[in-house]
Amino acid sequence: MDLSELKFHRTNGESLYDQLVNALESAIEEGGLAPGARLPSERELANSLKLSRTTTTNAYRELESRGVLRRHVGRGTFVCATPEPDEIPFAWRGKVSATALRSTNPALRNLMQDGVDPAVISLALGGPALECFPTAEFRRIYEQILKREPHAALGHGPTEGQPRLRRMLAARIGTRSDRILVVAGSQQGLDLLAKCLVDPGDAVIVDRPCYLGAIQTFRAAGARLVGWDIRRCDLGELEDLILRYRPKMIYTNPTFQNPTGHTLGLGERRELLKLVARYRVPLVEDDTYRDLYLDAPAPPSLRQLDEYNVVIYLSTFSKTLAPGLRLGWIAASEVIVDQLAMLKQNTDMYSPCLTQLAIAEILHCGLFDENLRKLRDEHTRRRDALVSAVERYVPQRALSYTRPQGGAYLWCRLSRGLTTARLLPQAKAMGMVFASGEVFYCDEAGAHHLRLCFTSSNVEQLEEGSRRLGKALEACAAAGSPERFSVTVV
Repeated sequence: MDLSELKFHRTNGESLYDQLVNALESAIEEGGLAPGARLPSERELANSLKLSRTTTTNAYRELESRGVLRRHVGRGTFVCATPEPDEIPFAWRGKVSATALRSTNPALRNLMQDGVDPAVISLALGGPALECFPTAEFRRIYEQILKREPHAALGHGPTEGQPRLRRMLAARIGTRSDRILVVAGSQQGLDLLAKCLVDPGDAVIVDRPCYLGAIQTFRAAGARLVGWDIRRCDLGELEDLILRYRPKMIYTNPTFQNPTGHTLGLGERRELLKLVARYRVPLVEDDTYRDLYLDAPAPPSLRQLDEYNVVIYLSTFSKTLAPGLRLGWIAASEVIVDQLAMLKQNTDMYSPCLTQLAIAEILHCGLFDENLRKLRDEHTRRRDALVSAVERYVPQRALSYTRPQGGAYLWCRLSRGLTTARLLPQAKAMGMVFASGEVFYCDEAGAHHLRLCFTSSNVEQLEEGSRRLGKALEACAAAGSPERFSVTVV
């Protein structure tokens, strides 16, 4: 909006100051000045409107006090919020920090809400088959720990994690315990890594498509996200991106990837490591789904193959035991672990001691590996049930997908121009939800993709969810193109 076009009336009894405040507030409310828009300086605006600088300065101050504008020394004055309704006396949105405003994407929270809504069948949110969780044994272990060492379980603990759990994790992945940091799930791990490695404006290369939580976390840190197609794995393209953007780090989920289920081959992993070592770019490996293979184990992790000390390894128990435990870990150079621990203590002094000690015991006694075997069997059964149900209930030519070899998801593409923006409201009306493809891209893509989770719902729910999805697709087809559909399995 060109503010020089604002008109003022010097004879209507309203002061020029009030008129300017009202005109600017109206322009913001009506969208002529959008949040984030930079306004002219007080002097520039005064000159263009033939007003005194005192008038423009006081108008900016008034709108800043209302939480609508924010002034930054050396940068200027920016719109930071739309006006609040008259009955709201204090504009809290205008007080929100720039860092918080970068974290306003509700997609991950919405997935959580849909996933716990008993009124719908959710194939949106990832999680293990909780029916396999060793509840009785877990309760017994908790009781033994509380009886044997109550002070260790209920008292304070080290920020880096319980030594016993750190030793168990280090032995499991073949590293030293001082290179392990226990975190409250992989999401906290990503947040700490972003705070540790990324400054606002830094480039970060991510999978395309990518885990939604990583996209939101790096964006909140002010990173410029650059997508790299992990399925094509064109390392020449990746080198070009490295040279062009000089990224602060690369984030990848190379094993049974979320959302696609894709796994990088052994040769691709070795070449990727050589490339990032050549340019000295840290590589964050999210290895959440490694143990959830269905047909055959995955190749060695990037961390296992790393001869250059460039990999930071991230994993969690959320997909192999239960998400409610909120426990994961990072394996990295002891220098990075020490720095991450100092960052962690600012918001989370230490992860729950009792849970850490219980999981250490579960790892030690073999219960974790026994649970993994049960999960693989059940997840295989559920994957096959979802594929079978989609083939039965989804209209012909509606979806194409690749049968996953591990992980938790069926990554689908809609055909005939149908978008998930049209399909999702119809599916919700039918009583089922899925994850829309757009949220997994850091750019404008994914409108024709959707993700279905097969691990966290039982066979009956997968069957009924697929039936409802099929009905939603039929309703969209009836409202749009009359052409027939078919299912394509790759």
